[in-house]
Order: sequence, then structure tokens, then C-alpha cells
Amino acid sequence: MKKRSDGADVLLKSVAKGIYEKKGHDVLKIDLRNLENRIADYFVICHGTSVTQVDSICDSVEDTVRKMAGEKPLHIEGLDNCFWVLLDYGNVVVHIFLEKYRNFYSLESLWADAKIKAMEDKLK
Repeated sequence: MKKRSDGADVLLKSVAKGIYEKKGHDVLKIDLRNLENRIADYFVICHGTSVTQVDSICDSVEDTVRKMAGEKPLHIEGLDNCFWVLLDYGNVVVHIFLEKYRNFYSLESLWADAKIKAMEDKLK
């Protein structure tokens, strides 16, 4: 049986490419599709080591997704301080943290019932 494509694959690949182009760290994909009351199908989580890098990753993800998937974020939150930036693409929500805030909020542990997988750096 052929796997159904819902458009999220291209979006996820372009998000990962944008993150890795700016050397984002510890990139995880959280598959929320089997959970009730989910707010998205996938979360992508990563972190940078400075606010400048977080801002740079955010810009790179936006540009790469626009070029590869032809989509713009529905909403962006957190650009004022770049401690935690959220890019909402509807079925995919991207969380870009400053490292200490990622460790503090630990989103991965909040969604422990979901499938969590490390995303590979295809640029290497």
C-alpha cells in the first residue's frame, strides 16, 4: 500500500534544511498525529547557542520553506527577544529555542506520548 502524502513531507524537509543551513542543534521531529486534541500534525524543535543564531535559523527556515514548499508561516511568535521563536505552518509548528530555554521548557518531555525522531542533517 502506498503511503499517502499530505504535503507535510516537503514542508518537514525544507524546515530541516533551513535549520541545518544555520547550524541548528539537536533537531527533533515530534509526530503528533496519533494524539487526540493535537494542535498540529508535527512539531520540529531545535536550538541555537545565541539569540543571533536563533534569529538566523528563523530567517533561514522562512526562506527555505518559501522556496522549496511555497508556503509562508501563518503566524510567528517570539522575534522580539529570540529566546523561543515559534513558526506556525498549520500542520507543522517549528520551535527554535535558545539552548537554556529549550532545556528549561523541555517540550520533548511534554509530548512523550508522541513519536519523537531525530532529524538528519542532509547537508553533510
